[in-house]
Amino acid sequence: MTIWREWAINQQFDQQLLPPDTRENLPFEEETIAEVLKKAGYLTAHVGKWHIGDAANYPEVHGFNINRGSTLWGCPATFFYPYRGEIYNSERYISDLEQDQDGNYFSSREGEYLTDRLTDEALKIMEDADGKPLFLNMSYYSVHVPTEGKPELVKKFNSKIKEGMHHTNAAYAAMVYSLDENVGRILKKIDELGQTNNTLLIFISDNGGFTGRWDGQEVTSNFPLRSGKGALYEGGVRIPMIIRFPEITEPGTLCDQAVSTMDIYPTILQTLKIKNPEGTLEPDGESFFSLLTDPNASLNRKYLFWHYPHYYIPVATPSSSVRFKEWKLIEFFEDGHLELYNLHDDPGEEFDLSEEFPGKAWELQQVLNNWREGVGAQLPSDNPEL
Repeated sequence: MTIWREWAINQQFDQQLLPPDTRENLPFEEETIAEVLKKAGYLTAHVGKWHIGDAANYPEVHGFNINRGSTLWGCPATFFYPYRGEIYNSERYISDLEQDQDGNYFSSREGEYLTDRLTDEALKIMEDADGKPLFLNMSYYSVHVPTEGKPELVKKFNSKIKEGMHHTNAAYAAMVYSLDENVGRILKKIDELGQTNNTLLIFISDNGGFTGRWDGQEVTSNFPLRSGKGALYEGGVRIPMIIRFPEITEPGTLCDQAVSTMDIYPTILQTLKIKNPEGTLEPDGESFFSLLTDPNASLNRKYLFWHYPHYYIPVATPSSSVRFKEWKLIEFFEDGHLELYNLHDDPGEEFDLSEEFPGKAWELQQVLNNWREGVGAQLPSDNPEL
């Protein structure tokens, strides 16, 4: 699964390279964190964006007791009720948000904002858990397009725009503001339920900000990082991670260790003293539990890898990447050229050092090649029509 569902179904065949086959649906045989925690006695709930399967592959068949607000697609038609309409040449909707949790249909909820509504659903789930161990996968659609904020917030942020700013999209700022508010509502509910010191909360994004345009305006900027969503430059792969774990992690602590979203699964298992289920593959990720208690600790892993054998026009062409300490190499499949960066000195990836340090570039390329072979990474192929 190296690209999102819609493109897995409708691959592009008009570029220099042809994409490899990729799955539309998360395979049933894969063991999810929800399945593991459900077996351990947790109530498991998913709220919001799913986007790794069709309706027959929704969260309920992957270990979640509860699912609210999923869709077949990666974004809603609109962030305002009733959350349906046409976007990207298709009619889209968000399921099960036209009824309350007792199954009664709403007569009208005009003006209701999706980010608020998803939080309403989550808070109800938290209350109904009634002290039972809970795993909540809270997956907001923000800040995906369409770029729509509450009108009063858009007006507020429009008044703050000044010449020279890198971020000038008031609607995007309004979406972030609403997201922040709703994360605050969840934190407040955890406190009200008396679960503050008993809750591990992990806040992350799925990728860097989208640097394309929507409604005639650039959506966002990842300055000072280079590029954005779809690219293997830092603007595409470096994401926020904020963790609150009272009595384990000191508030306000900063940790400079590089970790990955694939590390969350083993971290949760170690936190709960749960073993990886027998008969399943060992996780690709590494637990960063030690970093939660000591931000200066180190992980055993030497390298981090990324692989995206697809086009994301105009941001990216098929490529792979490896990071070793401060060094980062990107290999581009169209012409095979390499780019090498020192992220400590140059986090914005302005200065390609591949010609200055050819030995380091060659060394990391061999590491990248060996990793791809080891995991069976699919590669794009030449397009015979071009």
